[in-house]
Amino acid sequence: MAENYHTDLYIDGAWHPAMAGGRIDILDPATEEVVATAAQAERADVEAAIAAAQQAFQTWRKVPAWDRSKVLRKAAMLLEERADRIARLLTLECGKPLGQARAEVISAVELIDWYADEARRIFGQTLPGRGADNRFMTIYEPVGVVGAFTAWNFPVVLQARKIAPALATGCTIVTRPAEEGTSSVAELVKCFIDAGAPKGTVNLVTGTPEVISEAIMDSDVVRKVTFTGSIPVGQHLMRRAADTVKRMSMELGGHAPVIIHEDVDPVTAALASAAGKSRNNGQVCVSPTRFYVHKKHEQAFTDAFAGALAGMKIGHGLEAGTEIGPLVNRKRLAFVEEMVEQTKAEGARVVTGGKRPADMNQGYFFEPTVFSDVRDDMRVMNDEPFGPIAPVTTFESFDEVIGRANSLSYGLAGYVFTGNQKLAQATAEALRTGIVGVNTFAAATAEMPFGGVNHSGFGRENGSQGLYDYLDAKFVNIAYG
Repeated sequence: MAENYHTDLYIDGAWHPAMAGGRIDILDPATEEVVATAAQAERADVEAAIAAAQQAFQTWRKVPAWDRSKVLRKAAMLLEERADRIARLLTLECGKPLGQARAEVISAVELIDWYADEARRIFGQTLPGRGADNRFMTIYEPVGVVGAFTAWNFPVVLQARKIAPALATGCTIVTRPAEEGTSSVAELVKCFIDAGAPKGTVNLVTGTPEVISEAIMDSDVVRKVTFTGSIPVGQHLMRRAADTVKRMSMELGGHAPVIIHEDVDPVTAALASAAGKSRNNGQVCVSPTRFYVHKKHEQAFTDAFAGALAGMKIGHGLEAGTEIGPLVNRKRLAFVEEMVEQTKAEGARVVTGGKRPADMNQGYFFEPTVFSDVRDDMRVMNDEPFGPIAPVTTFESFDEVIGRANSLSYGLAGYVFTGNQKLAQATAEALRTGIVGVNTFAAATAEMPFGGVNHSGFGRENGSQGLYDYLDAKFVNIAYG
């Protein structure tokens, strides 16, 4: 069944084919075979979804928080029960190893469950007024209809980050996932449906991004847009949002520095770095991508890092023991190949990888690639690679490495390895990023805020902070008598 998955549009409480009948094929990136199809929405489909969301908002916004919480709690429970099947769909459409796919689904379970709690904790504020018979109040109200767009690298968890807080706050949503991962997102939406989300509260539209985004950005009914994707697309959406003065939250990718200080064991840090870098084949917005290693540890770190990556099994995500799957599509493979060739031409040395596996003629596979002899002016140190490319360079002083790490316009995640608490704190505070991992590459949890600064975006997802991008604060001044 998974190999022939058929996704329609979900609008106003029912599944529909696209009005024009269009469909798109979804390929298994490991075999290049069609494993699913999805409806291709046209503008009329999107406008119908927006109208349904607006109608549903009039009722859903008034539903008590405890009742909204029950819907989210049940959705989380259903998603956990269906995790194995959904993980298989994720692997088939996105290529990631099955264990990583299941971990993604469970992360989404935790996030939805977290917002089931947070739905009941949207606290206002009451203050004494300027007189004895006067009170000031702050209350929070849902912004309205939300438009959501997500990337293909974590289809389920990225959608959960948008649907869950929207419903928790009393908003309704029209959401568009990337083509890759559409089937798993449809299954996520079914969890909310089966949990009792009223018709129109969640609407799923799939297909060409430009068609869907233009309809959503044109609509004055849609009061907030949340986007996870590239900087150029995010900038375009921000410009379009000006016409209707929409609320925006943006997670626009990164180019995460990793600082390996002098006091650490370089082999231990290298093994952790290999595990972090190989996750989803480097197709992660918080993936470690610029490795700054203290000069004392250059050789030991690089050898252990390259050796660990070279020893990982590359294959289909459904095969037992696979640690690295394919890149998500041919476009991504071409980008990685081009960046590797340019980095070589600029003078960097390939320590391991640098090519497609010799025995794999099908699928979008590429070996994890480590570069040494890297300069800061090389493209690989300035443009997000979003793939299995790891440039290693060295540093000698704290001020030097902080200056280099903070030299780009990105500001999503950064990492530091040290056993010195004072040095860890100083590095974490000095890095200009929204997220810092100290001796860990765990950069996202349900209960803590996720997001970046500078060109990596604004707004936060996850945590209690994730609710407030979906809420308007209202000041009420009460004069008694």
